[in-house]
Amino acid sequence: MKNSVLLIVASLFSLFGPSALAIDAGRSLYIEVYPNEISYEPGDEAAFHISTTSPTYSLEIKRLGVKPTIVHEEKKIGGGQEYGVPENASTKGCGWPIGYRVKISDSWKSGYYVMTLKISDSGGKFSQWNRRTAESQCYFIVRPKNPGTDSKILLQLATNTYNAYNNWGGSSLYGFHGRAGLQGHEVSFHRPQRTLFSRWEADFVTWAETNGYALDYCSNLDLQLRPDIVKNYKLVLSIGHDEYWSGEMRDTIENYIADGGNVAFLSGNTCCWQVRWDPESQSLTSWKQWFNQDPLYAGDKKDHAKLATLWGHHLLERPENTMTGVGFLHGGYHRSHGQFMDGTGAFKVHRPGHWLFAGTDLKRDAEFGGNDTIVGYECDGCEIEWRDGLPFPTSNDGTPKNFEILATCPAQWAAGDSVWYEKWPSPDHQGNAVFGTYQSDKGGTVVTTGTTDWVHGLKGGDKDVIQITKNILERLAK
Repeated sequence: MKNSVLLIVASLFSLFGPSALAIDAGRSLYIEVYPNEISYEPGDEAAFHISTTSPTYSLEIKRLGVKPTIVHEEKKIGGGQEYGVPENASTKGCGWPIGYRVKISDSWKSGYYVMTLKISDSGGKFSQWNRRTAESQCYFIVRPKNPGTDSKILLQLATNTYNAYNNWGGSSLYGFHGRAGLQGHEVSFHRPQRTLFSRWEADFVTWAETNGYALDYCSNLDLQLRPDIVKNYKLVLSIGHDEYWSGEMRDTIENYIADGGNVAFLSGNTCCWQVRWDPESQSLTSWKQWFNQDPLYAGDKKDHAKLATLWGHHLLERPENTMTGVGFLHGGYHRSHGQFMDGTGAFKVHRPGHWLFAGTDLKRDAEFGGNDTIVGYECDGCEIEWRDGLPFPTSNDGTPKNFEILATCPAQWAAGDSVWYEKWPSPDHQGNAVFGTYQSDKGGTVVTTGTTDWVHGLKGGDKDVIQITKNILERLAK
């Protein structure tokens, strides 16, 4: 008799999947989802991979902005199935089949979209009579159908960084929350997501839309896969924590700047680590500080430029400074990771006559942004020499010779972080968050704030941060 029951149960599993027995078996109620692609454009069919213990679910898609807008809803969608999680889901993806498709309407504005899925039950057939609910979300980006038509500003979202911190399935590119405390070296987009949009970029979007600035959107990956997307814009933006860049991404932006395009890095720790993209597993690889474990390290030295480690590492010979003007090597932490925990969180002004300070009352040595800690968490800087009380870039670290240092705030790497770096300047090396700008030969202007937390000033209503940000958008987006 016992064997007959087991055979029936096995048959039900093979015919209907685990969800057919999930509720009465006393199993948890859950639903999880990830998009097939990170970004779409109007006219595309968006596809989503779903695993759930419920046979039905409801769905809502919303564009986030100053006024969140629901663009699609559907109730009682059938066909819910539960699927297993492979041991290598973190690196190679879950491999779940597509469970839902929707066509992106022309009415869907370019932006950051969130899909929310909800399920509920009333307990089991003979036991566990209680109401349970569960929900999950995933994000995706809608690119403009006609780039540059509705806006001359392109906001590329730091989706690589979102994925780098995602430990779903066991591993991220960090050890602090990895399975068994181990650091991963490859992370797939094809698994339920983690997003950092709400921590930085959302505050900028809210401020920009409130003040009448139209934005178009793309992902980090679009800079690699669709490099022509930038050509129709006057200004490309990086906001917050834009940490992980591929070589192809850099090629896109550096060529854009060289051709006269403008870029504003209202971000810190920007382009710190190189990643390599694998289209088959939809994954990013970065060996980070363990550069000598990257298979390319032991190969031909000409491949060292592709090492998935610090862009500022001497083996790559391509420090991020050459693009952004600054880098993490001469920056570090401020009021974070035990560094300058009693710091002001403010920039000190050095060149108040610059156009970026127009409309403010800031004087030399004045500080701004401290009330909202605009200098915080992770910061970028450059090697500095001081002459007559003013800072100048040495350009030994790749910072362009015409880079102007407009404001600074002390920053420093955490103790021990530099041990593995072969050419660390000195044990007591201290750097700065650097706010500055430079121009390319064809007039492309690059502005960098050198801090992840610049948008804190926009959210907090700091008049100087607001005026400087308006100066950037008004001058460079026209």
